[in-house]
Amino acid sequence: MDSNKKISIAIDGPAGAGKSTIAKLISKKLKIVYLDTGAMYRSVALKAIRQNIDTQDAKKVSDLVKDINIEVKHINEEQRIYLDGEDVTDFIRTPEVSIGASNVAVIPEVRIKMVELQRDIASKCSVVMDGRDIGTYVLPNATLKIFLTASIEERAKRRYNEQLLKGITNVSYEEVKNDILYRDKNDSSRAFAPLAKAEDAIELDTTNMNIDEVVSKILGLIEDIC
Repeated sequence: MDSNKKISIAIDGPAGAGKSTIAKLISKKLKIVYLDTGAMYRSVALKAIRQNIDTQDAKKVSDLVKDINIEVKHINEEQRIYLDGEDVTDFIRTPEVSIGASNVAVIPEVRIKMVELQRDIASKCSVVMDGRDIGTYVLPNATLKIFLTASIEERAKRRYNEQLLKGITNVSYEEVKNDILYRDKNDSSRAFAPLAKAEDAIELDTTNMNIDEVVSKILGLIEDIC
């Protein structure tokens, strides 16, 4: 890839498809910025939860984001999320925040606020972003668009194992699966910028692929166009 060429890579897909894992690896391989857009919505949800605001209360959440400050910093090659000056990276991955993030993401005022920041970052440097609507809404002119998917069982297994590795042992596999099903429905049916595959996106079903295979496939696609 031409190191002087600014590119943008959009990786979309449902919960548990491996978007963040793959996006992080791609960013390291190409030495470009990785932006986990989902973490931004999780930060909004975390603030609402901390203030005892129902994450489905559009009016209160819309008011909440008017003065919210979310910063994305890269420290020692790791993305850290700061909410109103506090590093909340380790507090936004709980099941409660996951559900809350899906809820706040359907609120237009929240998405508009987050997308402004995401587009600003992409305008300044090469990026790889993952989310639900990167290729369809956030970066419609992305250099490469990927839509990652996998079976519900495989996605639930990955998310469950991920939580076990983080020491989260009070949530069962069935609870994780139901959480993902809820988020799939919520993300796909929202009126504003729903989860959808962009017409020009390349779909990759990773159910029977390991991480290295997915990364190699995407790097090959990038090489073809760059």
